[in-house]
Amino acid sequence: MLSMILTIIVINLAYVSLFTLRVLFTFKGLRVIASFVSMAEVFIYLMGLTLVLDNLDKPINIAAYCFGWGLGVYVGSRIEKKLALGYTVFEVVVNDTDMDICRQLREKNYGVTSWFADGKDGKRLVMKVLAKRKDEQKLRNMILGIAPKAFIISYEPTTFNGGFLVKNLR
Repeated sequence: MLSMILTIIVINLAYVSLFTLRVLFTFKGLRVIASFVSMAEVFIYLMGLTLVLDNLDKPINIAAYCFGWGLGVYVGSRIEKKLALGYTVFEVVVNDTDMDICRQLREKNYGVTSWFADGKDGKRLVMKVLAKRKDEQKLRNMILGIAPKAFIISYEPTTFNGGFLVKNLR
């Protein structure tokens, strides 16, 4: 009985983790990889579902299925975070209108577009910075190390066109 419960948990853990990756690959435009992942995903799903449906008289199997599902969501999200596919754009606003922060970021090979703007309390330096998602925390730490009071918004761009960094990022 214990082996059945563990099998159901592991199967659902694998299934939901693969589901998460398939969705991620699909959103990132990696359709061929997503297709292959989906084949493994549906095979594993059907194995787990068959085990549970063949043993509906044991509610513990249904509980194991649910537990494995939840664990799969957690593990899948951890895997996605580790892969960190894609890019991130930071919009940064700093009180200092000194362009030194732009120079420092460019020296670290980040693409920086900057301009001056009017804020509530005066002139501000605004920057748009493009980076690989896996470098997101490193970039955030660097910016806050230079300008601890920086206002930062980050988001994932979906398409690119032009710019000197696009060739280097792909």
